[in-house]
Amino acid sequence: MKTSEIQWNEPARAKILEDADRVLREAVLEVAGNGDISSDDAFAALNALLKDRFIDYEPGPDLRKYADAIAAGEVDASTEGGA
Repeated sequence: MKTSEIQWNEPARAKILEDADRVLREAVLEVAGNGDISSDDAFAALNALLKDRFIDYEPGPDLRKYADAIAAGEVDASTEGGA
């Protein structure tokens, strides 16, 4: 077996991604629930909540997008599961 053949099967990959999305969603909602906050402070808070939850975690543009949305008051917890 080649090392390139060692990987999670598709159901496991989907579950890993689903779990990662849930962790991100929970972090965004937690930070958004803290009231008025700047984008930079929201980014730092998200980073603090997420950094130890993932292997080789590095914040990227997605995290900035959510920090900006939090600062703009655009995160609505009542839209659970949809737009």
